[in-house]
Amino acid sequence: MSKGAAAVGGRRYGRPVTSTAPLIRARGLVKRFGAFTAVDGIDVDVHPGEAFGFLGPNGAGKSSTMRMVGCISPPSGGELRILGMDPVRDGPAIRARLGVCPQLDNLDPDLTVRENLTTYARYFGVPRRTARERAAELLDFVQLTERADSRVEPLSGGMKRRLTIARALVNEPDVVLLDEPTTGLDPQARHLVWERLFRLKQQGVTLVLTTHYMDEAEQLCDRLVVMDGGRIVAEGSPRALIERHSTREVVELRFAAESQEAFAGKLDGLAERVEVLPDRILLYVADGDTAVTQVEARGLTPAAVLVRRSSLEDVFLHLTGRTLVD
Repeated sequence: MSKGAAAVGGRRYGRPVTSTAPLIRARGLVKRFGAFTAVDGIDVDVHPGEAFGFLGPNGAGKSSTMRMVGCISPPSGGELRILGMDPVRDGPAIRARLGVCPQLDNLDPDLTVRENLTTYARYFGVPRRTARERAAELLDFVQLTERADSRVEPLSGGMKRRLTIARALVNEPDVVLLDEPTTGLDPQARHLVWERLFRLKQQGVTLVLTTHYMDEAEQLCDRLVVMDGGRIVAEGSPRALIERHSTREVVELRFAAESQEAFAGKLDGLAERVEVLPDRILLYVADGDTAVTQVEARGLTPAAVLVRRSSLEDVFLHLTGRTLVD
């Protein structure tokens, strides 16, 4: 199957890719709200069949960027092209080829699960019979077939999120935009949504998502940008970012004291970098077990010790000086 054309239930979503040109291209993109600059001159390329992410804390500019890409909010400056078109001039034509999963579910509570899909399909001019067929395939894909005739209101948060993703596919989009796709879901529901999105990614759908969950970005994204204060502070694949901005392993030390700061000075020279957080101290090292042995050799006895691989959260902490979720 060619990239950019996904099959769900035997149906192909998106048009076959005949060009390697970016589906989304931004240069010096700016979004202002009065005197406040939410997006401050970013450059972005999203290629066909790619799962691309915007990673950052609340207020980083992720959602403002997605609203411009979704042709909901006009840019304040810079250049933006979506599917080769100008979102200001060609907004309706672009929106017809996008699938959108907003941050907050906006399903119609007065309709059934199936009707939420078939009614939405009609907005795109999909014939009724085709809309019914497509709805059945998508409900099977998101594992909601047994709830097809249920009202939306009694559904769990995870079910509503999966239905919103199904609705984003009903017009056979070229690009699917997902704004914080699993915020507020419990771990089990999050992993089920991830599994559905991963299947779309495997089948060649171009995904663009925002998230402040580092594990979500690592699971789903081929490439991502880290945003902070409206700017891009790093770009690359999850693995490349970790290799570039962190060490192979991290040792987490928790001392039985109100302040961890008092122990930080006793760890000098044991790590490439030491981060002191309110509840723990992080040692960035090549070999965690060796570092733990050296800590014990200095007569220090942490209440808890954890050796783990570096993650995107470590990258973000290094780049911005704070955790992903503030």
